Amino acid sequence: MDFSKAREAFEQLGAAILGISPDAPKTHKRFVEKHDIQITLLSDQEKDVIKKFGVWKLKKQYGREYYGVVRSTFIVDPNGKIVFSWKNVRVKGHVEKVLQKLQEVVQT
Repeated sequence: MDFSKAREAFEQLGAAILGISPDAPKTHKRFVEKHDIQITLLSDQEKDVIKKFGVWKLKKQYGREYYGVVRSTFIVDPNGKIVFSWKNVRVKGHVEKVLQKLQEVVQT
């Protein structure tokens, strides 16, 4: 189950799902159309938000170093406070973990 498929479950808990990346809006549009994405994708080409969330990091692949986004998920309350976060996310099973944690947060 990905975030698009789980969108209604999140909305029933009062949550909005936003994706943020440094990609251009045109790139997002193609990605949304190709994969039938049902969530809002925001472009942060200046990396302002990405850096504030601490996910623009030095990465290594095949001995090469470069900066990139560390795939992460945050639950942010209505006051803008981060109440839970996951860094270096692996896709498989992640949506279910986030939904479960959000249910716990909403109940408290």
